[in-house]
Amino acid sequence: MIDLKHDWRVLYPALRAVLVKYADILTTFRDGRKETKAVLVIISGNHTLDMLDGEPLRYAALDGGLTDLDSDVLANLVPWISGQWSRTFKWRGEGAMPEGELARLKEIVAKAHQQGRRVRFWGAPDRPVFWAMMRDVGVDLINTDNLSGLEKFLRTPKLPAP
Repeated sequence: MIDLKHDWRVLYPALRAVLVKYADILTTFRDGRKETKAVLVIISGNHTLDMLDGEPLRYAALDGGLTDLDSDVLANLVPWISGQWSRTFKWRGEGAMPEGELARLKEIVAKAHQQGRRVRFWGAPDRPVFWAMMRDVGVDLINTDNLSGLEKFLRTPKLPAP
């Protein structure tokens, strides 16, 4: 994931020139077809759909938002759906997740997966109880600032439900 922090009109041409040098390992997109290789570049941050318009050969795809789940944007252009946790949910990992919020989370994940996209949330609670919920409902990418804690969590065998 490459997070553009400034004007994409300035940054993207320079980034694309670098990406071309690694074409042999990058997943590419040509004429609506995806050629999967070792690395998939996802551009996040300051970007628009226009940024990749007219490229006959793309070396990157875009990180989208929850609104993209209800748009006609193709999944090979926006294969990831990212959302700020606190804009959609109030649950902060304490106590049980409210049923309505849990249903909404499952709906988002199901819709994204049906469209062939992955889901991630940022700005979310960064604790094992939250990570467990994300894993259990099928969220594909768990954002964290606690890399060692998440690694320990993911390496611990999941116990069967009582």
